[in-house]
Amino acid sequence: MNGDKKRAPNNRTLVLSADDRHVYRQKLVRLPQAPPNVTLQNVTICQNIFEALPLLPNSFANLLVVDPPYNRSKVFNKSTFNRRSPAAYETWLDSWMSQMVRVLKPNASAYICCDWQSSPVVHSVFSKYFIVRSRITWEREKGRGSKQNWKNSSEDIWFGTLSDDYWFDVEAVKLKRRVLAPYRDRNGNPKDWQTTENGKFRITHPSNLWTDISIPFWSMPENTDHPTQKPEKLLAKIILASSQPGDLVLDPFLGSGTTSVVAKKLNRRYIGIEMDEEYACIAEKRLDLATNHTDIQGYAGGYFWERNSLSSQQQARREQDR
Repeated sequence: MNGDKKRAPNNRTLVLSADDRHVYRQKLVRLPQAPPNVTLQNVTICQNIFEALPLLPNSFANLLVVDPPYNRSKVFNKSTFNRRSPAAYETWLDSWMSQMVRVLKPNASAYICCDWQSSPVVHSVFSKYFIVRSRITWEREKGRGSKQNWKNSSEDIWFGTLSDDYWFDVEAVKLKRRVLAPYRDRNGNPKDWQTTENGKFRITHPSNLWTDISIPFWSMPENTDHPTQKPEKLLAKIILASSQPGDLVLDPFLGSGTTSVVAKKLNRRYIGIEMDEEYACIAEKRLDLATNHTDIQGYAGGYFWERNSLSSQQQARREQDR
């Protein structure tokens, strides 16, 4: 990968050294060769999804988080995912999604990421196996402009459950937003807002439109060289809303490990499957670092803060000073 390339002095992108590769390679699990005493929790399985899935136990995961390759040509370190026809992509999705129900508990929830082009196909397959509850759209503030089209700056996440018996903790994912129009009641008291040392803020319910997410970039300690890395803040919303402490979170396309890292920071158990050894080792290094560094950018005091808000900036500075 790009661990040896020259980087700017303030670039905080996490990379692997030769020693890191040696150390973290030993922690990876491959199911057929796993020792009998290996416990299937809090591990990174370095294996092709189609090899690993049939070897997982029945009904063991509380939450499924999936960020599969979108239907576009993309290079992932040593492998390439090639764009397919919508029908072929649908067949590929179904080939592994059909196996997910078996490994989930009856009251499990599931989230699957996609872009606007693949979203209809993903929904078609996802709705075969899950009760669709919502489509989340989140804003990617990054992206290339276009002279002949609207700039693509959003992605979708489909949320579903296996049954009507599922966990959703709305109190855990409320937002703290700055008040621009501070209304007062007839007695002059603040109406649904409070004054703090940083200004006036209101606690609000979360919607399915997320505009407070920052894509990892070179100055953030969570950033890696993975080309489609999801932000820790995004995974924190999902994990806090749809799991409880001690629950097991499964991610069969782990990438650089964000799902497992956030699960660990939020006191959940985790299993990640990633076929690329380099990415799997990066995930293990991030998990190691998460033992002592549990902060999640943009999440503080039990609330999610608006992107670039004062609290988030202060939190980022605290992380940089460590």
